[in-house]
Amino acid sequence: MESKKVLSILVENTPGLTSRISGLFSRRGYNIDSFSAGVTADPRYTRVTIVTHGDEMILEQIEKQVSKLTEVVDLKVLEHGSSVKRELMLVKISVRNDERQDVLTIVEIFKGKVVDVTHDSMILELTGNQDKLEAFLDMLGDYDILELARTGLTGLSRGSEDVVIL
Repeated sequence: MESKKVLSILVENTPGLTSRISGLFSRRGYNIDSFSAGVTADPRYTRVTIVTHGDEMILEQIEKQVSKLTEVVDLKVLEHGSSVKRELMLVKISVRNDERQDVLTIVEIFKGKVVDVTHDSMILELTGNQDKLEAFLDMLGDYDILELARTGLTGLSRGSEDVVIL
């Protein structure tokens, strides 16, 4: 049975790193559902969050193969309940003047933000777990979504026991 796995990978910040990681996936026929990367507090290191799926054997192989990359300093599986995972989404919708208040109410309920307004559209920002973002999109179902951008999942494990000090 297929399931998803979220990997949080601390890596040395070297040129071509994202290419090597994605190449590892493509060479073996593994799929990347989401890929997010950004420099850490120490610019020598980058945190990469990858969401992938497969059966248990494939997911174990992915974890082992990624951990073998020379740049990998630490790899954690972000489990439900023992980690915090978030995603950022921007949604541009077509909206008439008489619809704006209803949209603002939806945005407020979901603790989102209006980040741009024109005479015929709004750009809305929302951060949260994937279920929250999907529920938000569902509530916007009556509006024409012009564009949608999602960052992909990022996350950290809870607590300080497994923090790698560099």
